[in-house]
Amino acid sequence: MFHRKMMQNVHLAPDADEDDLYSGYNDYNPTFDTEDLENDVAFQQAARTSHGRRPSGTAKIPGTPTLRPLATGFGVGFCSVVFLMTDGVARPMTAVRAAGYTRAAMRGSPFDPLGQGRGPIPPLEAKNADSAEEKIRQLEKKVNELVEESCVANSCGDLKLALEKAREAGRKERVLVRQREQIASPENLDLTYSVLLNLACQYAANGMYAEALNSYQVIVKNKLFTSGGRLKVNMGNIYLKQRNYSKAVKFYRMALDQIPSVHKEMRIKIMENIGVAFIKTGQYTDAISSFELIMSTSPNLKTGFNLILCYFAIGNCEQMKKAFQKLIAVPCEVNYDDKYISPNDDPHTNLLIEAIKNDSLGQMERERKSMAEEYIMTAAKLIAPVIETSFAVGYDWCVEAVKTSQYVELANDLEINKATTYLRQQDFKQALETLKMFEQKDSNVKSAAATNLSFLYYLENELAQAANYADLAVISDRYNPAALTNKGNTIFAKGDYEKAAEFYKEALGNDSSCTEALYNLGLTYKKLNRIDEALDCFLKLHAILGNSAQVLHQIANIYEIMGDPNQAIEWLLQLISVVPTDPHVLSKLGKLYDNEGDKSQAFHYYCESYRYFPSNIEVIEWLGAYYIDTQFCEKAIEYFERAALILPTQEKWHLMVASCYRRSGNYQKALEKYKVIHRKFPENIECLRFLVHLCTDMGMKEVQEYTTKLKKVEKLKEVREQVNGGGTKGERLNARLKAFPETSEPYESSVCKEIDVSYIDPLGPQAERPKTAARKRAEEDDFADEELGDDMLPE
Repeated sequence: MFHRKMMQNVHLAPDADEDDLYSGYNDYNPTFDTEDLENDVAFQQAARTSHGRRPSGTAKIPGTPTLRPLATGFGVGFCSVVFLMTDGVARPMTAVRAAGYTRAAMRGSPFDPLGQGRGPIPPLEAKNADSAEEKIRQLEKKVNELVEESCVANSCGDLKLALEKAREAGRKERVLVRQREQIASPENLDLTYSVLLNLACQYAANGMYAEALNSYQVIVKNKLFTSGGRLKVNMGNIYLKQRNYSKAVKFYRMALDQIPSVHKEMRIKIMENIGVAFIKTGQYTDAISSFELIMSTSPNLKTGFNLILCYFAIGNCEQMKKAFQKLIAVPCEVNYDDKYISPNDDPHTNLLIEAIKNDSLGQMERERKSMAEEYIMTAAKLIAPVIETSFAVGYDWCVEAVKTSQYVELANDLEINKATTYLRQQDFKQALETLKMFEQKDSNVKSAAATNLSFLYYLENELAQAANYADLAVISDRYNPAALTNKGNTIFAKGDYEKAAEFYKEALGNDSSCTEALYNLGLTYKKLNRIDEALDCFLKLHAILGNSAQVLHQIANIYEIMGDPNQAIEWLLQLISVVPTDPHVLSKLGKLYDNEGDKSQAFHYYCESYRYFPSNIEVIEWLGAYYIDTQFCEKAIEYFERAALILPTQEKWHLMVASCYRRSGNYQKALEKYKVIHRKFPENIECLRFLVHLCTDMGMKEVQEYTTKLKKVEKLKEVREQVNGGGTKGERLNARLKAFPETSEPYESSVCKEIDVSYIDPLGPQAERPKTAARKRAEEDDFADEELGDDMLPE
């Protein structure tokens, strides 16, 4: 009867009690409906003892209801204990639900599992802010905050602020020590150590090495700081920066003695520093000992490369080979891309791989791979010319060694570097043969080789071959920006600027940092007279390259074409800050200032240009004319004499020297100079006129002789002009050359230059003062592009 009644009160509805926090367990544990148990006769009868009374509670807490144990059984192996409250309030009969932990309590009811009804817990006792202990505690907190702020400022690059915070933390820490001494409180050694260490680090970061060493000495000499001896590594680093290598080695060894052998990695780093210090002092044998020990215990790429450098310095070829083999044997994961290949076509997996492929860890992996390749390639280029009888044999040995290692992909790069070395040695035939070996290789290697071949043929002006290999490079790898740039160069050389611009744009689309394509695109726009677009290209290039002389020159040239001389001058001033000794840039600045009417600035830059390149005829002519304008003919003689030395067959410069003597009043020297000119150029009419004029003024007997010669030359000139009057200028000049074969110079010079002389000499007949000192020569380009590199930039 009892079991039947109990089974009637069992139900498996876990949601019946909404306040049960452990309702998840009720899905597997039956609960009882205890609301009618007080009125259930069978249940109360079973709960009574054999003496007919209820058992009393065994351990009743005042204020809590009385509980009765009741043993019930449900089937085989299942047992539960039910507790009943004597005050009429039922308690759930479950073994997993604790009293008091209900949602009702969480909604605001006070937590009172024992039912004592004490009310809210009183607040904690307030701290006494005026006590010495509390002041010390707050000061410690402030010191820690300052140390943290100093470290954060250092990590953000604000070294000055970091040092200020570190100093302030040091001052407050000393105040804290004094306060502790007053109340006999124990020292906080960890805080003192952190403050001193941070201060020393900030001193070192700001280049205040003496102060940093003092701070480190305070820590090292204090025996209470058990790990202070390790800071001798930092002191050794400071001495290394100060190039005091002997002391650096001393402190490194002291630190090595105090660091236990369990810290293997730190000991290896210190030994590396010792080896570097020995290299700095030229003690390569001692450095080799340190590096060999590291390579035998914990090999790494940097140490292996340094070991090769040491053997190279002492010239030990066999040991160089062994060290190179040790370098390529250093374990390093080179196939990073394989791990990012999805094993299946699961879209979720592919998305996850793409997300982690370019994260910080992936970037670190690529940097390590790039560093390993750089070490190996540099080491191979260094030892290849010396380990064998020729650099070609040495490169072959390095290639074979790399092919048998885990860096087998670098073998092709070494072969291409071999071809580049042939280029540096001007051995184009061997370079071509080496690069042509790659025509049967995979697409990437073939594209690189074809790109270099196209570049070689472009330099040799074999545009057909350059175009063929440029096409092969583009076909092998359409996304190779260097190949597309070379293809554009070959088309540019043919004059098809629109099509060349398309290839340059495609190269920039594949690699926006391809500066050669961007530069050549700007030149192409200049050829197409699209000046604004050309200016945009060069301004972008200036933002990438910064102080590139070629880019600055092109920008200045474009502004001059646009008719903005002020902007052109500004960019040229930036250009001479990069190349301050370029005479063509200085002369261009002088010309622009002269056109703007600023003679003083023009004179300054022309003088600077003449100082660096005293053979520029245009500069010499301007300076000579400037001194004539300013009535300093004696100084003008110096420049015209130099022009006569540079161009001795042109009588113009000799006549200018004689004219300067005449204008300065030195008629005797002027007469002597005219006589010299007459002996060299006997048919120069202007020279004879000046000789007649000077001899007449000076009352000399030679006046009749020069008058006769002048009339003869003038008459002969008139006769020949009448004979050849119907022909062109070129035909007349040829007739004069045939009529006077015995002269060393064409007769054209004596006729054409007489106009120039009458123009420059104010004392000659029909003389005029020059309008400007700098006259542009039609045969010269304003910007001297052939000097500054206005050519295409092949890859």
